[in-house]
Amino acid sequence: MKRLMLKTLVAAVAVAAFGTAQAQDKTIKFATQNPKGHPIVLGMEKFAEIVAAKSGGKLKVNLFPGGTLGSDQANVSAIQGGTLEMASMNSGIFASQVKEFAIYDFPFMFNNEKEADFVVDGPFGQKLHAKLQDKGIVGLAYFELGFRSITNSKRPINTVADLAGLKLRVIPNPINVDWVKAMGANPTPLPFPEVYAALEQKAIDGQENPVTVINANKFYEVQKNVVLSNHQYNPQSVIISKKFWDGLDAGQKKIVSEAALEAAKFQRAQARAQVAGALDNMKKNGMQVTQLPPAEVAKLRDMMRPVTAKYAVNVGQETVKELQTELAKIRK
Repeated sequence: MKRLMLKTLVAAVAVAAFGTAQAQDKTIKFATQNPKGHPIVLGMEKFAEIVAAKSGGKLKVNLFPGGTLGSDQANVSAIQGGTLEMASMNSGIFASQVKEFAIYDFPFMFNNEKEADFVVDGPFGQKLHAKLQDKGIVGLAYFELGFRSITNSKRPINTVADLAGLKLRVIPNPINVDWVKAMGANPTPLPFPEVYAALEQKAIDGQENPVTVINANKFYEVQKNVVLSNHQYNPQSVIISKKFWDGLDAGQKKIVSEAALEAAKFQRAQARAQVAGALDNMKKNGMQVTQLPPAEVAKLRDMMRPVTAKYAVNVGQETVKELQTELAKIRK
């Protein structure tokens, strides 16, 4: 009888252990608006590869590029609700959750990639991501879209005055609407998946995005002019659902965190390496590329200053000062 009870106990322990092992196998759905082949997706693929290797296949990452799971706003809601595990999107989008994130959309905030890396990888970037936890979101790392340029189907842009009156798609948040107004153009907020069709149907004259995004989404098919304005730099937050995160053990959290940081370094290197090739391809496909002379860039900066001042009040002077302090360190 004792032997039978012992066998039963051993079997029960084995079943429990097997159940625990099975429970540890988790699948992560990881979404983005960017299409396959874009540097953001290359970063996601690197993340999936690292996670699979380090977890011995117990953590599996399935990628959903090209907006297949809906708009960024829909993905944020799904992450907060726990029906989507991860996403990568413009950090400025989180201004609707945490007001301080609007600072990432300030025009002409960073002069180069080195400054951007220093800020987002340092205490400032980490502090902003930490503020998302109360909203059901955990910030893991920053990918990048890079510096943004303006395209249109009407005319080449050689001066700031050439931008006046253009109907431009903007990311749907207030600061982007205001800076486009400030330079005399007409802002049209649209979710990213709708942009190509709106350009094709001439519902809008143009849009603004980094060169790699313009090229990867084949906007050269429906736009003939691009000005390399570098008016805004876009960090992209890599986020995970807090509901899902809280269900991971310490080892799994370590794997996911480290993989995100490693993938971020890889992703930014890929993004920067692809800019020249993307520009060449856009030119080959008939796009006219222009650059504003320094005097015109100075005019554009001046036009943007009232917008920065307005949103500095919303964001909070303390946050603005913290960012300026970090930039002062790297600029020394």
